[in-house]
Amino acid sequence: MRGVGQVDRFVHERLPPGDAWPELILPDHLINQFELNCVRPLLEQHIASGVGEAIALRADGYMWSYSELYSRACRMAGVLRNDFGIESGNRVLLRGANSPTLIALWLAVQMNGAIAVTTLSLLRAKELQAILEMSRPGVAICEGSMAIELESACEAVTIDCPILKFDQQGNGELQRRMERMPDRFPIYPTLSNDIALIGFTSGTTGRPKATIHFHRDVIAVCEIVAAKMIAARPEDVFIGTAPLAFTFGLGGLLLFPLFSGSSAVLNPSYSPDELLTAIEKHRASICFTVPSFYQRMVLSDMPINVRSLRLAISSGESLPLKVREAWREKTDIQLTEFLGSTELLHAFAGSTGDGIRPGFIGPAFPGYQLAILDQAGARLPAGKIGRFAVKGPTGCRYLDDPRQSDYVQAGWNITGDACALSEDGYVQYHSRLDDMIISSGYNISGIEVENSLLEHPDVAECAVIGTPDEGRGEAVTAFVVPRSQPPKVSEFVNALQKHVRAQLAPYKYPRIVHLVEVLPRNESGKIQRFRLRV
Repeated sequence: MRGVGQVDRFVHERLPPGDAWPELILPDHLINQFELNCVRPLLEQHIASGVGEAIALRADGYMWSYSELYSRACRMAGVLRNDFGIESGNRVLLRGANSPTLIALWLAVQMNGAIAVTTLSLLRAKELQAILEMSRPGVAICEGSMAIELESACEAVTIDCPILKFDQQGNGELQRRMERMPDRFPIYPTLSNDIALIGFTSGTTGRPKATIHFHRDVIAVCEIVAAKMIAARPEDVFIGTAPLAFTFGLGGLLLFPLFSGSSAVLNPSYSPDELLTAIEKHRASICFTVPSFYQRMVLSDMPINVRSLRLAISSGESLPLKVREAWREKTDIQLTEFLGSTELLHAFAGSTGDGIRPGFIGPAFPGYQLAILDQAGARLPAGKIGRFAVKGPTGCRYLDDPRQSDYVQAGWNITGDACALSEDGYVQYHSRLDDMIISSGYNISGIEVENSLLEHPDVAECAVIGTPDEGRGEAVTAFVVPRSQPPKVSEFVNALQKHVRAQLAPYKYPRIVHLVEVLPRNESGKIQRFRLRV
């Protein structure tokens, strides 16, 4: 069938103007506009090739084959089309914990040619209200236990957005409606540059940013990350902690395993001990999580059996050298570090296997280009810290947002990271640009100070930021989780300061040290440094 494009042009009409887009470096087979619905290579191809009985999704107590996933997604797509009148280009808001049902719903949205707007389960009514107003969904599908905040948000907006509830036991309204639907559904013939999803950033500085991604973007990251960098194969079992609302989780738990004919383990949430248990139970071979989870798994009192892993991928925040070394010492597995962003859909730099170089993330993925720029946009030489810039087959397109010009400049995506490049193109991460501490005229990387503190045997976790200081502009301030409560706090603080001064230039040591029980984190375990500034 020849592609006809999306009927509802609401999001298309709110794309940035063409001259505000980043330069795209597309492979030949994705350059031209043609029919492409991402659900075909993600799901339908497996049914057509006769491997439908292979396991697609695993959860505690049950497994779904590709055929069962396809049947359920078709029935859900029928509910969207027949009961709620969803057309191509309409937005569908999804809200729920990681589960096979949520993955089937995401695929059902794509089958209709609609646009998936997956939201974090911890968002409150005010935050959901902003997402509703920006995306204007035709229906919201929500796990029943998470409906209260969404119902409050829907009452506060002027748009008509009915809520359809589901539960993990199969007794929700969605499941009852599915019983009346056929287990086959005609996949809508979207074009390659039609829109598959809107990914919302965390909104830590006010109004969240809505990033727009096409069907060709979905396939591009699968071809690069899943096929080339991970080299995923059907026998692989993916596992991870990030919610599907984060594009990190969407890639690691939905796009990459399904594209590769592999399987994924879905669980609403994990503690470090629970993740270790699940890796062993399901014999997971590829793990996606944040550095703090690897650190906390290393510190676990339970036996660690992760021999089934062939790749342990760290992303979301900087990977401390101490965590890398401790993980390898305890598991004999080298951590793989990837760097990506919601704006580019997934990762674009990193290394695996023999290419791993401690202290560096890695080079550009195939198809991407990297640069370090100064404030004027000129390239900086190797070893110099500056603004990290990237371009490739995916790029930033915000939904109706003037901040497009902050992220895209002269064709480059400016990620907001302060990095340097080695002579051979390896990325060395220093901090977020807004986390770079400027004290008495010195530029100080909070990550560097954190790595030094983590070398102290009595430090379990830490985060370093700059806080206002009349004399210095900013003071290096550390929030430290000690392994045990020190008998004398002042002596412990002095010991930490002395430790950093012995390792780094004296101006970098933390002049202020706060001892805390826990560090604030988001749903995927990433440290929320902005909350430490409050």
